[in-house]
Amino acid sequence: MAKFLHHLFVCENVRPPGHPKGCCSEKGSPAIRQRLKDEIDARGWRKIVRANAAGCLDQCERGVTVVVYPGNVWYGGVTLEDVPEILDSLGRGEVVERLAMPEEKITGRAAPPGGLLACAPPPRPAEPRRLP
Repeated sequence: MAKFLHHLFVCENVRPPGHPKGCCSEKGSPAIRQRLKDEIDARGWRKIVRANAAGCLDQCERGVTVVVYPGNVWYGGVTLEDVPEILDSLGRGEVVERLAMPEEKITGRAAPPGGLLACAPPPRPAEPRRLP
């Protein structure tokens, strides 16, 4: 079996009611993941793109979080209405900039000069990988 070209991890973490950070599940992440799966299937991408449920990605206060690999793209505040745009951009090898979270929002600090050597993500390909 061939490997998937892309994984979209959707935070479906559940926190207790009233938690100050909130939780992505409470904000509709299960429905967003289902919509991603339905749209992926409708586009004929089922064998090359996968929408996965994820545990806590520690970004719940920013709304539903979706992480796309490869590419290390983190989207925040994702809604059901954003799903087609995310998949359209994925198909073109692009990023939805209005949803993309900068490094300092994800980790609380800017990326170090030169990056992390031991666990740095691979560089984005010079030529975007387009999906059929």
